[in-house]
Amino acid sequence: MASEAAETPEMSGRAGRPGVGAYAWYALFVLVLVYIINFIDRQILSILVGDIKRDLGVSDAQIGFLYGTAFAVFYALFGIPLGRLADSWYRGRLMAIGLALWSSMTAFSGFASTFGMLATARIGVGIGEASASPAAYSMISDSFPKERRATALSIYSSGLYIGGALSLPIGGLIVSRWTHAYPDPATAPLGLAGWQAAFLAVGLPGLLLALWVLSLREPLRGASDGMPQAVVRPNAWADFGRELAAILPPLTLISVSRIPGALKINLLVLAAVVAVAFGLIRLTGDWPQWSAYGLGVYSVFSWIQSLKARDRPVHRLIWGTPMVVVLTFAFGSISFVTYATSFWLPPYVEATFYSGPLARAHFIGGMTAKEEVGFIIGWSAAFAAAAGVILGGYLSDVWRQRDPRGRLYVNMLSVVVPIPFVAFMLNTDSVGALYVVNPIAHMFASAWVGAAVATLQDLVLPRMRATAGATYILGTTMVGLALGPYFAGKMSMLTGGLGTGIACLFVMPPLTLLGLWLASRRIADLEATKIERARAAGEPI
Repeated sequence: MASEAAETPEMSGRAGRPGVGAYAWYALFVLVLVYIINFIDRQILSILVGDIKRDLGVSDAQIGFLYGTAFAVFYALFGIPLGRLADSWYRGRLMAIGLALWSSMTAFSGFASTFGMLATARIGVGIGEASASPAAYSMISDSFPKERRATALSIYSSGLYIGGALSLPIGGLIVSRWTHAYPDPATAPLGLAGWQAAFLAVGLPGLLLALWVLSLREPLRGASDGMPQAVVRPNAWADFGRELAAILPPLTLISVSRIPGALKINLLVLAAVVAVAFGLIRLTGDWPQWSAYGLGVYSVFSWIQSLKARDRPVHRLIWGTPMVVVLTFAFGSISFVTYATSFWLPPYVEATFYSGPLARAHFIGGMTAKEEVGFIIGWSAAFAAAAGVILGGYLSDVWRQRDPRGRLYVNMLSVVVPIPFVAFMLNTDSVGALYVVNPIAHMFASAWVGAAVATLQDLVLPRMRATAGATYILGTTMVGLALGPYFAGKMSMLTGGLGTGIACLFVMPPLTLLGLWLASRRIADLEATKIERARAAGEPI
């Protein structure tokens, strides 16, 4: 458990394709379970929207904040130092600690009685979940050869869609049955409403899974690329403290003050961020959204300044390479649409096609409206999206062997193909037709994830993989999760229709396609020169 075991890919002997040991597949299975729990805890808020709005008196924009910004900013910010820690410490242990934290905070959400309490719990969930994917990306990349990496990462990423989709029937079932049994929360166990019981029920199992994660062996870093590095540094947690200081205000000011000439630039950026955030607060009235987002933007800039001074090779290959930055924003812009659409679709269906959450179901006898929406959308999306992300990863691996731009082409298809299906769902008068089309849209919309993660992993050295994973998460959360759900909720309030709010998300795909096309022109050169560029920045290769 606590050692860097030499778990290296074996040769299959067939056409020279690298094989993979059985333990790598076993570890991947456990990591998928972690990601499923991750997204059940994150996404269950979607099916609980109506109940939370009723009991806490919050708006669609505030719900978007709870699901998106409150979670995303801290998920992104802590993902950076935790990703760096995963590059130098035991990744399984780190994931187990994070899993225990976010599961506890999900359970704590079940005792929230105010908007502030629920926002605090969501922040805690975000911090805990930030430990998972950077470490998992690194472990998987060290266990699977480059030729099969996107496939493995896509299998892991399927947990995102399985967990997100399973959260809907689980949440719908618990809320409906609890409300039926205890119509008056005052008579319920612990005085919990149905949505509070749902949070508690999905949070507790993660504490048991954390013990299983502790048993995983560490794959040898770099073995799958012929660059083995047994890196578990004794000062890893001291380095983590420095990374944390580089990204959390006001410690950021102390951190950058040690870099010649950096403090002045940092203060100018801080002033600009405060001014823009203040303007957006005046314009929208949503001070929690823009205060939190401004904090995130400033913190990321401070960390990039510090990273450039402390680890120039990592900075050079990621933030010092303009096309990698473009890719990070492009991947984030895809999730701007996908996060918001998947979150707001169940409340849209429930409000548009049913008379109330406890109304009789249209298709499944004995179910309430909320149960039916969660069951049909959840299960159909789970299977379709999981299949889509795995097939997308496999296709990107095959396409990349023929063309170094292949993975980015898969991303482009995943942006374009779902659009007509989503447009149909937002305009149909038939809930049955919507239920048929929904899994098709989810299948195509999920195909990009594994290809995107593998693309960034291939552009850095083995010791930088968790940091690259944290950078990918930074894009998908700060651009996608922190803005997409809030944007759709706000547009819903301004236009008077949730369907219109969802449709407004599709201003983003043209920018996404432009970014992917620009990156596709340089992707082969970036991968071919990564060692040379890292060496020039001081990497001891």
